[in-house]
Amino acid sequence: METGLEHKFCQPAAGLHLTEDAAVMSIAGYASLFGAPDQGGDVVAPGAYAASLKAMAAQGRRVRMLWQHDPAQPIGIWDAVSEDATGLHVRGRLLGSVTRGREAAALVAAGAIEGLSIGYRTIRATKTDKGQRLLTELDLWEVSLVTFPMLPAARVQAKASPPPDDGLRDLTALITAGRAILTGG
Repeated sequence: METGLEHKFCQPAAGLHLTEDAAVMSIAGYASLFGAPDQGGDVVAPGAYAASLKAMAAQGRRVRMLWQHDPAQPIGIWDAVSEDATGLHVRGRLLGSVTRGREAAALVAAGAIEGLSIGYRTIRATKTDKGQRLLTELDLWEVSLVTFPMLPAARVQAKASPPPDDGLRDLTALITAGRAILTGG
């Protein structure tokens, strides 16, 4: 099924991280960086998401968290999606009650998945003097965890483990081990 959505992948230099928190599997990072050309030559301008985020908030809708841009595979909830001086920052929770959410947390903890990617429709764009497409207004639909980000700097930056009493003890151990590997401790 063709949705007409475009995808931008981002993999921030700081890396994809789960934050250590006994209550939730939280995740955070930059899904898009302003002014950084992706591998297709597109550049997102500051403020490109503002109208979309405002409209979604007014309608009580959220940006979806998907696995590899597959609309049939939601894996969590983005609790906060906002623009700052750097780009589009996302913070959310992987759902341990969803098989793919548990798998995603394990893959992030192991360092096998660290990319974020946006699914959007272009509302306005211009060409730069370098021939790049400058995206000035985007209709944001989703932010996915992905294997291969188009924007190498878009990565998960914060990770947290699930509570040990919710049947995910093995996942908690895996996340803790992965965190130790990622941080060298």
